[in-house]
Amino acid sequence: MSPRRRSSTASDPAAHAAAPEAADTAQQAQQLRAALERANHRYYALDDPEIADDAYDGLLDALRRLEAEHPELRTEDSPTQRVGAEPVSRLQKVAHLEPMLSLPNARTPEELRQWVTRMRTHLAREGIDDPAIEYVVEPKVDGLAISLVYRNGVLQRGATRGNGEIGEDVTHNLRTITSIPQRIEHAPELVEIRGEVYMSLHDFAALNERRAEAGESTFMNPRNSAAGTIRQLDPKLAAQRPLSFSAYQVGVSEGLELSTHWEALEWMAGHGFPVNRDVELKRDEEDVIAQCQSWEKRRGSLDFEIDGAVVKLSDLALQRRLGSVGRDPRWAVAWKFAPTTAVTRLQKIAWNVGRSGDLHPYAMLEPVHVGGVTIKLATLHNEEDLRRKDIRPGEDVIVLRAGDVIPQVISPAPHVAEHKRRPPRPRPPARCPFCDTETVKPDGAVFTQCPNRDCPERRWQLLKHFCSRGGMDIAGLGDKQVAMLLRRRLVSTPADFYALSEEQLLGLERFAESSVRNLLAAIDQSRQRPFARVLFALGIEEVGEVTAQSLASHFGDIDALLAAPAEAIAEVAGIGSKTAAVLREALDDDGMRALIAALRQAGLKFEQGGLAATDGPLVGKVFVLTGTLPKLSREQAAERVRSAGGRVSSSVSQKTDYLVVGDSPGSKLAKAERLGVAVVDEAQLLALLDH
Repeated sequence: MSPRRRSSTASDPAAHAAAPEAADTAQQAQQLRAALERANHRYYALDDPEIADDAYDGLLDALRRLEAEHPELRTEDSPTQRVGAEPVSRLQKVAHLEPMLSLPNARTPEELRQWVTRMRTHLAREGIDDPAIEYVVEPKVDGLAISLVYRNGVLQRGATRGNGEIGEDVTHNLRTITSIPQRIEHAPELVEIRGEVYMSLHDFAALNERRAEAGESTFMNPRNSAAGTIRQLDPKLAAQRPLSFSAYQVGVSEGLELSTHWEALEWMAGHGFPVNRDVELKRDEEDVIAQCQSWEKRRGSLDFEIDGAVVKLSDLALQRRLGSVGRDPRWAVAWKFAPTTAVTRLQKIAWNVGRSGDLHPYAMLEPVHVGGVTIKLATLHNEEDLRRKDIRPGEDVIVLRAGDVIPQVISPAPHVAEHKRRPPRPRPPARCPFCDTETVKPDGAVFTQCPNRDCPERRWQLLKHFCSRGGMDIAGLGDKQVAMLLRRRLVSTPADFYALSEEQLLGLERFAESSVRNLLAAIDQSRQRPFARVLFALGIEEVGEVTAQSLASHFGDIDALLAAPAEAIAEVAGIGSKTAAVLREALDDDGMRALIAALRQAGLKFEQGGLAATDGPLVGKVFVLTGTLPKLSREQAAERVRSAGGRVSSSVSQKTDYLVVGDSPGSKLAKAERLGVAVVDEAQLLALLDH
């Protein structure tokens, strides 16, 4: 598929290349490739097309015919290969040459000034007092971060960001994107280019129009469309979708001498990579703030989605001196735009049922475009919040979508208060919407409840919780698969998963022979999950991951816990009398005891492996974990702390000794700073463990 090109009335200096006079076909193919790459460079990198669409298509057709007649002349980086090669069997995991770091956030001018202060303070500790700092301000394109590795000027590999250390090899799809050079002239031995793959709003709208006309489902938003396309196994699908690329950084390189990030941007633009033309170089932090605010005002007028602006220290030597903390570089920050809101009509309030029977309200909305996504549903939290906000069906409401969180209705629209006659206040249903059982609301409870333990919605919620990542982590059993197994009556309780057979699963929708084998292997592997994970997976009210670990460590096995009175349970660290009473009642239930017995029979672990640490470098210390750590998962970090004698809590308090901070730490960091709790990153935690 030839790229979408701008019409041009300019003269056509490359037209003579349409039929190059060459001594042999190899030279002819080389000349055609060079002419096409030059045209791509002029169009994508310089935004200055020099040949018209029909001339470009003529060059491409000539090269296709030549390569068809002489397949030995077809190269991997040929412009003709952008239509897609053969599919790959699966996406391979690849290690990045250097970690792809995330960015700390700033949402206000004061937060950005604080970032500058922290940066200057750190440089002063390094012996660099009051340096002349230049900042580069760039748009934060809302797409998929990509790493491109070129060796001797040829694209060798393209990979997604992944977890920052390990990504997925998507070279086969990246080769189909016309704005990504397949070959770099006058290139160093090794250079890594980082950037964002995205879909312009113009191309996104055109793609959806084509799909709608063909009777195919349309895509939700440009970002998800781009990310989903890049992760396809068949590059021919990627070639059919109009993706673009924007380069923003030179990563690892050998033989390339650059002193500033600004020079790196110029180098990329000069070597065929599209670089945003509105990037600015600033020398004053107040000018930086003004530029970020300018990007926010322009957001709605752009042909691509951005969710913020990125501010980087330009001097590469100073970047190296600053280094990073956790997964965040000290020398860069993302100015995040204010949360996006919109006004729409609340058509209806519906209710979900949780695994413990609690009824949760949610909003069914007149579809509205918020932050690049069409919103039809939004959370209303609980009935008390619904009453407090005075939200009523049939009225206009304000919908909030902050980043990628679940949209929520925050209040009625301002003009609603002017109406003298409003619809009646919504009330929880008198009967369960899923099983028609009469609902109840116990004294002091926040939620109205469905008391029917056999309610199909309660069963589904419990079963999918059991299989979830924090529970038994059974790969291949997502929400839809669990619902189908429940609907086919192949499962009723969590213990039924361990009795599933290949014969029962074969022939079910999306259950081919290989997927059935993989699922049964994942179910079998889940038998090795530790006692604490099994406790959490049981879905007992008030028992989260931290509480489950505390119970497992304190009692050691399920028999001791089943025999413990509420008073003994309340003595466990972090568990009060209220939680102990709820837990005691749940454990005394005949259905829960039968489930535990069945899971025990299925081979799950109901005893703690090893003894709780009574000595070690962290004995008596209380830790709280927040954010995403660079190398350790939250579970791994918590286990390391416990093995060293420390205790892990779920919330920050005056009793907390350390807050371990990763990427996107949230409100716990602010509370820790307010209480004077020591804040450490993963490296500092590992140092404490080694003492």
